[in-house]
Amino acid sequence: MTTLRSFFAAALLAGTAGLNAAPALAEAAPPVATIQSEHDRLFALFAASDEASLKRNPLSALFRGDMRYADRLGDYLTPEYNDAERKAAQDELTELGRINRASLNPTDQIAYDVFKRDRHETLKGLTPQILALTEVRPINHFFGFHTFYPTLASGNTGIPFKTVEDYENNLKRHADYVKLIDRSIAKFKEGEASGVVETKMTIRNVIEQLDTQLKLAPEDSPYWEPIKNLPAEFSQADKDRLTARYREVVAGQIYPANQRLRDYLRDQYLPKARDTFGLAQMKGGKALYLQQIESTTTLPLKPDYLHKLGLGEVKRILGEMEKVKAEVGFKGTLPEFFQFIRTDPQFKRKSREELTQRYYDIGKQVDAKVGTLFKVLPKAPLKISPYEEFREKFEAGGSYQQGTADGSRPGTFYFNAYDLPSRTTPGEVTLYLHEGAPGHHFQISLAQENEALPAFMRFGGNTAYVEGWALYAETLGNEMGFYKDPWSRMGTLDDEMLRAMRLVVDTGIHWKGWTRDQGIAYMLANSSMGKTDATAEVERYIAIPSQALAYKVGALTIQRLRAKAEKALGAKFDIREFHNQVLGTGALPLSVLESKIDAWIKASK
Repeated sequence: MTTLRSFFAAALLAGTAGLNAAPALAEAAPPVATIQSEHDRLFALFAASDEASLKRNPLSALFRGDMRYADRLGDYLTPEYNDAERKAAQDELTELGRINRASLNPTDQIAYDVFKRDRHETLKGLTPQILALTEVRPINHFFGFHTFYPTLASGNTGIPFKTVEDYENNLKRHADYVKLIDRSIAKFKEGEASGVVETKMTIRNVIEQLDTQLKLAPEDSPYWEPIKNLPAEFSQADKDRLTARYREVVAGQIYPANQRLRDYLRDQYLPKARDTFGLAQMKGGKALYLQQIESTTTLPLKPDYLHKLGLGEVKRILGEMEKVKAEVGFKGTLPEFFQFIRTDPQFKRKSREELTQRYYDIGKQVDAKVGTLFKVLPKAPLKISPYEEFREKFEAGGSYQQGTADGSRPGTFYFNAYDLPSRTTPGEVTLYLHEGAPGHHFQISLAQENEALPAFMRFGGNTAYVEGWALYAETLGNEMGFYKDPWSRMGTLDDEMLRAMRLVVDTGIHWKGWTRDQGIAYMLANSSMGKTDATAEVERYIAIPSQALAYKVGALTIQRLRAKAEKALGAKFDIREFHNQVLGTGALPLSVLESKIDAWIKASK
């Protein structure tokens, strides 16, 4: 993935046990002076790298609450940006090579290894060959500034709008947004020329997204929200000036930029876009898919293996669903049981308000129980909110947006209230456990709040660990007593089935040539999810290949490591300490996580 796409992944996701809390390995310790010297050099490198990265990637700083670069978005989609990222990674690897890894303590060695892997992954994503396949497809309906930026600019994400300078910085970010949209058009044109193009489906969705925004009067758009909420203490002169300037920029610059993008995609690009759906059918796409699988899962896995793994998991989960069907006394087939859950009124919410209240209630129940499973809880609050209506149609069933490390902006669990009749109640608990607590909110907040970690481990991560933890967190509903009711148990099986089907459908589309409709039909045949959700899911996999593979791969790894620890430690096994070990050093590549847990097991014996 390009750095720009990686940022979006972090923005949608993105332990207080410190670095020294990891178990010591059974080996002779180097002299203290040597450890300190090499430790200091390593952490000086981490600090310098982070500081330089924030300057190149001002949005990362903004989301941390660092306002030094709040007047810009970044020079994404330029050769200068790519060259700067590439040079930084190369220089940092050179400096890292001068540090004696063997002289570091075990936890510093983890940080060393993760930093090294991250820099190599950056370089892989910035080769001319990969950029020629990714950067020329800068926007689709799932990742793109055209949907991300309106929410950012609205003031509803915790980005401060307290001072006149905050308002002025937002105007300067607007100017960068216009440049990004025009650069995106230029990149799409490069892809047209090289024959590397997006699918017709994703582009039609982008056009619809832009149409939806352009139909709003500027004063009804998210861009106008800061003006509706001008601080009372601003002088009348500042209020009048900012109002006039925002009207001029939103109506005269942002809307025309979005219209340029919409018109170009509709009139020129769409006729040349692909009728096929998978990367294997795109020029250079097979090589890109293999690279993205390894980047996403952090393991050298092959599509055929993942497809077979998914089929096996689907078969196992169907067997568990048959048991629930028998328990509730349903007499029909499993597909008929799915249809019953999809359509029976008892599984529907009547309003957005009712659905919102349900998630508030689940949150209170979880808060009362998580202390039995975790030694350390995040300090950051968790906000529960439906997606804004202007973007809900193309969003997933739920997502998490990280807060700031100091707690000034809470983490947010977003849920989807679009087309309520198509949504069912059994999966509500699992969605909250995944996106909220103890899923993404715990994992991301605990890493951010751990000031003993270097910044790249506090604020970075990889999809397999982040999503694997969140899927594993769903299983903790068993220990919290949420799945005693058969319908709730069906809900968590359905959500587990979703992740198993992702292995099948993602590889089916991007490696085996499945169509969109084949993917949707497979999901409807093997779960009770509604067609709206199944369609959104499949269109998401088409838009972001390999991302959906990470969930099951990561969760199965964590579950396997827990089973290994339980067997090895017996009565000494402490679930709270196991979770502390998994979460205590940020989002690790899965092979590094396994090495850490193995060392902890050895030390605990």
